[in-house]
Amino acid sequence: MSIDRRLFLLSAPLALAACTTTQSPRVSSVLPPSMDPQFLSMYGAINDEPFPVPAVDLSDVDPRFLRQEVDFPTRYQPGTIVVDPNERHAYLVMANNRALRYGVGVGKQEGFNFRGEGVIARKAVWPRWTPTPAMIAREPERYGPYAAGMAGGETNPLGPRALYIYKDGRDTLYRLHGTTEPWTIGTMVSSGCIRFMNQDIIDLYRRVPTGTKVVVLPASGAAVS
Repeated sequence: MSIDRRLFLLSAPLALAACTTTQSPRVSSVLPPSMDPQFLSMYGAINDEPFPVPAVDLSDVDPRFLRQEVDFPTRYQPGTIVVDPNERHAYLVMANNRALRYGVGVGKQEGFNFRGEGVIARKAVWPRWTPTPAMIAREPERYGPYAAGMAGGETNPLGPRALYIYKDGRDTLYRLHGTTEPWTIGTMVSSGCIRFMNQDIIDLYRRVPTGTKVVVLPASGAAVS
């Protein structure tokens, strides 16, 4: 199904949710990891941040989810971010039917996922994370201790950067952000937000300004083929 046809189906209401990490078993990718020096450099440790950003162990990540430029015919203007939860990919649209593609982790339940169009209204470096009241009510023992928020840092589930999606001037509580669990990229694991490897969200953060359009396609819940 084409990008434009799927966008025609964007009609479900937004369910309020916030980003968090879900403990998952660490598993090796089905495909052998790429040891191309370009990827080793791209996902190496970053040492000039306020907190450490460790290198990604590429043996934990399916190569299809590594950052790369791809063909991407679409009606959306260059600079638009298009998220496809079914493919576990986010695309930064470029000129000439090309895009920069990132692997992502997506919400584990359809009802937690935002879909439709919004804008990046706020960007944050080493952001503070606060669970929503709904999350605290659902799992008080887990989220209650963080009701006042968790300061940014290497253990914060949002990672080193966050891009905040607003719609009609209101915060959707849906973010594009980093992760403390890079091996979950390519899976359905979060409480609704889109998680990137830390090196990738740092890269995307520097490429897009506030006001950037974001399009999130519907999620079918089907596994990646």
